[in-house]
Amino acid sequence: MYPILFRFGNFEITTFGLMMFLAFVAGGWILARQFRRYGLSEELASTVLMVAAIGGIAGAKIYYAILFRDWHLLFDRAGLVWYGGLLGGWLAVSLLLWRKGVDYFTAADGIAPALAIGYCLGRIGCFLVGDDYGRPTDSWVGIAFPKGSPPTTAESLRQFGVHIDSSIPPDQVLRVHPTQLYESAASLVILLILLAASRRPHPKGRIFGLFFILMGIERFLVEIVRAKDDRFFGPFTIAQVISVFLVGFGFWLTLHAERSEASPVAQRNA
Repeated sequence: MYPILFRFGNFEITTFGLMMFLAFVAGGWILARQFRRYGLSEELASTVLMVAAIGGIAGAKIYYAILFRDWHLLFDRAGLVWYGGLLGGWLAVSLLLWRKGVDYFTAADGIAPALAIGYCLGRIGCFLVGDDYGRPTDSWVGIAFPKGSPPTTAESLRQFGVHIDSSIPPDQVLRVHPTQLYESAASLVILLILLAASRRPHPKGRIFGLFFILMGIERFLVEIVRAKDDRFFGPFTIAQVISVFLVGFGFWLTLHAERSEASPVAQRNA
C-alpha cells in the first residue's frame, strides 16, 4: 500500500499519521456539534478531545506492550490497539468530566458518534499501511499487501497462526480479506445510526450504550476473518472476549437509562 506519504530527508509523514489527524479533526467537529445539541459548550468539547487523544494514545500503547509482554514497545513508533485506546481515553475523559462536574451520561451520549467516525478514519489508515488485515481469500474482495506491516506473504500469515498450504512458498504474497475496510464501512453505518438516534428524544446514556452494542458486535464479527495470533480462548481472540463484555455492558446501560429516566433528554437544535 502507501505507508509513506511524504519524505523529507529523515522526516516522514505517514498515511496512518495523516488519517489519525483527520480522525481527530472529524471527531472534534462531530463532538462540538453533538455537545451543542446537548447544551454543552464547544470549549468543553475541545478539552475532551485533547484529553481523549492523550489518554487514548497512552492506553493503546500500554495495551500493545502488555499484549506482547515487551515494555520497550511503549517507545516503538508502531503499535496502537483500539481497545487499549478506548479504555485509556475513557479513563482520562471520565476523570475530566468528574472534575468539571459535567453530567456524565449527557456528555457520553455526545462523545459516542465522535468515537465512531474516529474509528472509521483510523481503520482507513490501517488499510493504507497494510496493517490489521484478514485471512487469505480467493474471493473478489481479496487484496494483497506486498508492502504491508508485515507483507501478506505465506510466511507472515503462518506466523499469525493461519493455516497455509505447505506447498506455497514462504515469500509468495497472498490476497487477504481487507478487514480494515470492513470495519471502516461498519463504523460509518454505526455513526449514521448514532446520529439518527441522537436526534430523537432519549434518556441519558442510551446513545452511549448503543455505541458499545454496535461496536462490540462489529468487532466480534470481523475478528472471525482477521489474521490474529492471540486466539487464547479456543477459536476466540482477546478482542472477541472483550467485545462480548462490551455488548453486555451496552445492553445494561441502555436498560438502565430507560428505567432511570422517566422523561427524555432536553435537546437543542444543532
